[in-house]
Amino acid sequence: YEDVRLEEAQWPELKPKTPMGQIPILEVDGTMLCQSNSMARYVAKLAGLAGKTPLEQARVDMVMDAMVDMLMKYLYQVYYEKDESRKADQKKEYVEKYMPPFLTNMNKLASDSGHFVGDELTLADIAFYNMVTMVNPYLEQPLSLDGFPNLQKVADNVTSNPGIAKWLKERPETPY
Repeated sequence: YEDVRLEEAQWPELKPKTPMGQIPILEVDGTMLCQSNSMARYVAKLAGLAGKTPLEQARVDMVMDAMVDMLMKYLYQVYYEKDESRKADQKKEYVEKYMPPFLTNMNKLASDSGHFVGDELTLADIAFYNMVTMVNPYLEQPLSLDGFPNLQKVADNVTSNPGIAKWLKERPETPY
């Protein structure tokens, strides 16, 4: 694959050529796909990370949808808040009130071996790791997986995967 990063000045020219006027996009054999989770599911199917059975695939989707819930809660409660004083209070509430029960539930869904689905790495594990690491830089009190042993194992399983470890080490630094 080719990882193409845009400069801000390039976006106006590309935008009308995209399926929904947004990025990221994945182009496969001349067909553009958009929507991060759709692209992730497509790639996961190709890589054998989507779940082995329809029920496993539904469990992967369940975890991915929970990650969307986590992100939307953050965006609407914190990120879009214009008042800086209120934003600080909202961040604190997000970390202290919303996330503990959320992480408790996610910890119950993950197995003792550190997988959300089956006993091998799936897109569910990667999506969880991605979301936690994506939100953390925006919080004054980063989310901790202390007290959530199954989730810590999920994170460890993701980061110890050779391909993912290589990507994490070598990926370009970008603001998003």
